[in-house]
Amino acid sequence: MRVPVSQSARLVLRLYLAAMTCLAAGAAYALEIRDRPDAVVELFTSQGCPPCPAADQLLSRMSDENNVIALAYHVNYWDYTGWADTFAISASGELQKAYARAAGTNRLYTPQMIVNGERSMAGSNAEEVSSALADADLALSIDVEAESQDVVVLKAGPRSGLGEAIVWLVAFRNGAEVDVSSGDNMGQRLSYSHIVTSRQPVGMWDPTSGVEIRIPVPEALGPDNDGFALIIQEKNGALPGRILGATAVIR
Repeated sequence: MRVPVSQSARLVLRLYLAAMTCLAAGAAYALEIRDRPDAVVELFTSQGCPPCPAADQLLSRMSDENNVIALAYHVNYWDYTGWADTFAISASGELQKAYARAAGTNRLYTPQMIVNGERSMAGSNAEEVSSALADADLALSIDVEAESQDVVVLKAGPRSGLGEAIVWLVAFRNGAEVDVSSGDNMGQRLSYSHIVTSRQPVGMWDPTSGVEIRIPVPEALGPDNDGFALIIQEKNGALPGRILGATAVIR
C-alpha cells in the first residue's frame, strides 16, 4: 500500500538527506593535524636489509606511543642482493648521503635512525632510540590551521638565535605490506609504515620574520598518499642541519 507523504514531510526528508550528504563530504575531507611533536625520527631502511624489519617495527610503534613524527626513507643500495625495494626513491638516498657528509663521513648503513636531524644511531637499537627520544626537543613551535578542506596554513613565528631554515614538505603513505620473493629477506611478508614518497622544499623560515605558507592539500597529497609532514630544518651550508620544528597533516 502506498502511503501519501505531505509536502512538509517531503521538505524535511530533503533537508535531512542534504545534511547527511554534507556530513559525509566533511568526513571524507577531515584532516588530522599533529602539531607540537617532541621529535622527528627519520629511518633509512630497505626491504633487502636483514636487520631492517626490526627497525621498521620499532618506527611503527614509536609513532603510536610517543609524540613523534615518524618517516621511513627507503633506499636502493641493497637492491644488488636480488630484491629491488618497491618504495625506494632517489630523494631518500640523497638525503642520507647529505646527512653523512654533514657528520663528516661517507659511511652509509641501514637501518639508520636520525632524531631531529642531529643524533644518529642504529635503527634496530631500541634502547638507544628510546634514550634519544627522552632527550629530544624541538626549538620552534609551528601552527597549522585548516583554512578549508583544500588548504592548510602553516605559521611559524620568528625566534632569535636560530639559523635560516628550509621548509620541507614530505609526503607519505600510512602503511603497506610487501611479500619479498628474493634477496636476503626472501619468503618474508614485511610491514611498513610512514613510507616517504616525496620530499620537496616549499619555502624558507627566517629567524627575524618567521614564515607563513598556504599549502594546497589535494596537490600536496596526490591520489596515493595519506599525509604529509612539514619540517623546518636549518641549513648547514648545502647540507641538512638540525630540525627546528615540525607538524604533520593526515587525511
